[in-house]
This record gives sequence, C-alpha cells and structure tokens, in this order.
Amino acid sequence: MRYFIKKSITLIMTLFLVSAAAFLAFQIIPGDVVTSILGTEATPEREEQLREELGFNDPPAVRYFNWIADILRGDLGVSYRYSKNMNEMMPVSELIGDKLPVTLWLAALSLVLITAVSVPLGVLWARSKSHFLDALLGVTTQAAMAVPAFFLGILVTYIFGIVLKFFAPGGYVSYKEDFRGFLGYLMFPALSVAIPKIAMTARFLRNSLLTEMNADYVRTAYGKGCTGRRVVYGHVLRNAMIPVITFLGMIVAEIVAGSIVIEQVFGLPGIGRLLISSVSTRDLPVVEILILYITFVVIFVYFLIDILYRAIDPRISEK
Repeated sequence: MRYFIKKSITLIMTLFLVSAAAFLAFQIIPGDVVTSILGTEATPEREEQLREELGFNDPPAVRYFNWIADILRGDLGVSYRYSKNMNEMMPVSELIGDKLPVTLWLAALSLVLITAVSVPLGVLWARSKSHFLDALLGVTTQAAMAVPAFFLGILVTYIFGIVLKFFAPGGYVSYKEDFRGFLGYLMFPALSVAIPKIAMTARFLRNSLLTEMNADYVRTAYGKGCTGRRVVYGHVLRNAMIPVITFLGMIVAEIVAGSIVIEQVFGLPGIGRLLISSVSTRDLPVVEILILYITFVVIFVYFLIDILYRAIDPRISEK
C-alpha cells in the first residue's frame, strides 16, 4: 500500500510541475493570442473585451490556479481555433475526446502486432543455431530500424494500398460511421508503427535471452535433465522479459502519446496531428491539456511496468 501511495504522490507532483512549466512557457513565448484569434483588423475595444472574457487581464498566478481549479472540476477550457458554430467555441474535452479513440486504437493494434511478432521472433533468433538465419534476421531488423517513419508509411501505402489494393490511401473511415472499416483502415498505419518496434524488441529480447542462457541456473536446469524448450520457456524467458518490459513500456508510452508522423502520412485525426496543428496555431488550451495528457501517459505506463516487474519476479524489492 505504501508503494502505491508513494507512486500516486509522485504522479500528482509530476503533473503539477509539468502543468506549471507548460503554463509558464506559453506566457513568455512571443505573440498575442487575442490578435491571432480576432485578426489584425479587430478594434481595440473588441480585443479588450476578449482579453477580459479569456481572463488575460488577471495576474499569471491567478490564471494558473484558476486553470488548475477548472481542470479538477472537469472543465478543460475551450479551444481558440475550433468552434461548434460561429458563436460558440469548441470545449477542449470534446475536441480531444473525438481524437483520442483514434490514437488509442492505433496504439492498441500496434502493440498487439509488436508483441505477437517480436516475442516469438526474439526467442527463435536466440535459439537458432543457423548462421544464415542469424545473419538474415540481423540485416532485416537493422534495416527495419533504419527506415524513417514517414518513408515506411509511404512504402506501406504504396505496397498495400496502391499495388495490392487492400485499402484506399487517404480513405480514412471514422469509428463513428463504420467501426469495422475504421479498424480495417487502421491496421496499415499500425503496421507502419509496429515494424521498426518489432525489430527493436526482437533484437533486445534476443540479446537478453542470450545473456540469461549463460547464467548458472540454466546450467543447473540442464543438469537436472530439463529439455531446451522447458528451460527457455519455463525459466529463461521469464527473467529475460524483465528488461524487455521496460523497453515495451517506452514503446507504449510513445505510441499512446500520438504517432505524429504516421498520423500525418495516413491522414488520421489523432492526438499527434492535433498537437502539431494546435502548436502551429497557438491554440494554447489544447496544447497545455495535451502536454498534461502525454505526461500522465508516460508516468502511468511506468507505474504499470513496476507492477508487472513484481508480478514476474516477486523478489524485486518494493523500495
């Protein structure tokens, strides 16, 4: 229980510090949000009215604590760039709520592909006695890691979209309209995200397995008559997965935070694409909430990793 309390306090303090840093950063960067919203032709009276409406006339400390208080009440503010109609700004909660499922489903499909392919591939690679297979997997994974994400997305689009015609490039289907079609289209961006991560994870797992196979307990297991398969899957893989879980956690945090390049290539209206557009248009309420979201995702993923550590190896201390 003390461990969970300590981690929860760390999570809250980190979010508080990041929120303060993000808020301060957007106060000192050059540019006038009011002018950006209204345009250069707006009258001084209208600019002053909007500043008062948005609370810009209050001291920064007051604005920050009002912002935090609103977040705790579930009010994430309104977007400066998106609107429901001519007279009503779009709430940030609705804007992000519309984009978030796209990124989360992309992350889920990517993680399934990464885990389903990299773990068996890493085990096969570590157990293989074939020099040809070792060289082939080494070159293939190295090439997969070296290809830039945008180029990989273009290759997937060309091969599976244009040549094989498995999907229509640019033909994004909303999850609100056709969920099956949405998942079908999302499989190819997920493949683009997963390919380099599969290569990284397989190599990492293979190296971890080879290190564990030289441990004393492995020689003891063989001495007791255990088969190679039982040694690998019953003993070695469990210990070898501990550092791999950390690596997978980094991958999960990265893709759940938004695969910006892949979302741009495939035209996905996800969190990553929203962040880029919001930064470029100085939509500060959206950017600040997205920064908090990304921070929370990273911290929470590592919190889950710590729990998995203890599930895999109870000997790990809770200190």
